[in-house]
Amino acid sequence: MATDTLMIPGLDTPVSRVALGTWAIGGWMWGGPDDDNAVRTIHTALDAGINLIDTAPVYGFGHSEEVVGRALAEKPHKALVATKLGINWTAEEKDRKLFRDSRPARIRQEVEDSLRRLRVETIDLQQIHWPDTKTPIEESARELQKLREEGKIRALGVSNFSTEQMDIFREVAPISTIQPPLNLFERTAEKTVLPYAKKHDAVVLAYGPLCRGLLSGKMNADTTFPENDLRAQDPKFVKPLFLSYLAAVDEFKEMAAKRDKSLLAFAVRWALDRGPVIGLWGARKPEQVDGVNDVFGWSLTEEEKNKVDDILARHVPKTIDPTYMAPPERD
Repeated sequence: MATDTLMIPGLDTPVSRVALGTWAIGGWMWGGPDDDNAVRTIHTALDAGINLIDTAPVYGFGHSEEVVGRALAEKPHKALVATKLGINWTAEEKDRKLFRDSRPARIRQEVEDSLRRLRVETIDLQQIHWPDTKTPIEESARELQKLREEGKIRALGVSNFSTEQMDIFREVAPISTIQPPLNLFERTAEKTVLPYAKKHDAVVLAYGPLCRGLLSGKMNADTTFPENDLRAQDPKFVKPLFLSYLAAVDEFKEMAAKRDKSLLAFAVRWALDRGPVIGLWGARKPEQVDGVNDVFGWSLTEEEKNKVDDILARHVPKTIDPTYMAPPERD
């Protein structure tokens, strides 16, 4: 059972340092949904001691939230739910377009919709998914603070915000969590978000700690991705660069084996060792939760951290952030 925890400001319950990420459960961009298996996955995560479930309306256009709501309604639990808002989409199912939208009226509607889909009266952690530069940040923050004062939200967070944007938000409302990409290959947050979080008493929810499966250890030179798979748009997964990443993965795998750990546990542990970090462990099948407890009870040594840096310097010295995932601004 997971025992390593952090306190998120605004929440009374200690939070497991691994949270369940549910993007894939929504089905969109992940080959379609499998609801019964998704519910079993959430139950398996709860049994493993994970008590924070992270979701978002855009994960399947409401479907992920609905599945999370169903799963938590079917099993006694003490889980906390984190969701997001600030991404809107067009009505048509084919060639659907996303765009950022954090206008106050949209925020209020999204919170009401999330409460209904999640089957809860209060959202434990509400985050803005991406900054909407066409809406003043203070207007968005003010509406979220109103919803918090109304008892519909317990704590507030932001995702993919710059430090300057967070400063503006904090003039109006507190930031309890910050959610950036952070993994062995995507490390920009180390220099920006992590120092900011430490200074302002916020917790970092690191998304993509397994770098969309690259750090699972299950990929090889023959691995390919269909056109509708988001990884087909990521230069890290395109040859010849893909081969350089795989070479680094092989060395990380050897390091993990010396500690009698899986590569997954090694990769997530590296992220947790950065500071006040909770790692999002994405899964859509119960077996994908296996091994989560191998993350706890140990840390990388300084020698191991230095060796990680050396491996990266030799194979992939330039950080490539997942900017291709950013939705466009609205027209």
